Amino acid sequence: MFVSERMAKKLITVRPDTLLSEVRDLMVQHNIRHLPVVDGEGLLVGIISDRDMRAALPSSLLGREAYERALERVITHRAEEIMTANPLTISVYYTIQDTLLMMRQKRVGAFPVIDENGYLKGILSTRDLLSSLANVMGIGEPGTLLCILARSERGQLKKIVDIVTEEKIRLGSVLVSRTWDVDKKAIFPYLLTNNVARVKKRLLDAGFELFDPMQWYLDNVSKNPDLLL
Repeated sequence: MFVSERMAKKLITVRPDTLLSEVRDLMVQHNIRHLPVVDGEGLLVGIISDRDMRAALPSSLLGREAYERALERVITHRAEEIMTANPLTISVYYTIQDTLLMMRQKRVGAFPVIDENGYLKGILSTRDLLSSLANVMGIGEPGTLLCILARSERGQLKKIVDIVTEEKIRLGSVLVSRTWDVDKKAIFPYLLTNNVARVKKRLLDAGFELFDPMQWYLDNVSKNPDLLL
């Protein structure tokens, strides 16, 4: 899936000389956390995040009167004074997988999407990515996530899929993760049903181990994010 299919295209943008009072109002009004900054020709020149805005605003610990006086001075400054200039960007031809990897590596919450000439075409945030993943994985439909511990050898995933399909259950998605044991892997099929008693029994009879997915996550991935592939 390409970024162009999931990015936000109806953009709220500001100019470098936009006052911070307007920046703040736009973020609140449209419930957005990132505002691209473009020049008069539509070229991307920066981005402002809600974190940038919070850092620019005075502390409420100043007291009401002092806070309001400081706020009046701050909001008369311009967007270009707090924006991140030349921000990290992605192309419309990037895939969702490419973007996920970049977000993890760069630790950013959104990427402006530009064309080959630097013109802003959209923005892709973590919110958009989560929505995309939920759609791809079929999480929007009622179902059950299983956590299956299998041997790290060929044919194990096929056995699981065969058991599921023989029970006439549709698969929403399948994720695979490494485990603390180099000889095993954790497989997470999302089954589009809540009636999983028979398939669980068949998996156990076939020699697989079953775990609670959330407990497995807390015990493993939350402590070592590199386990999740």
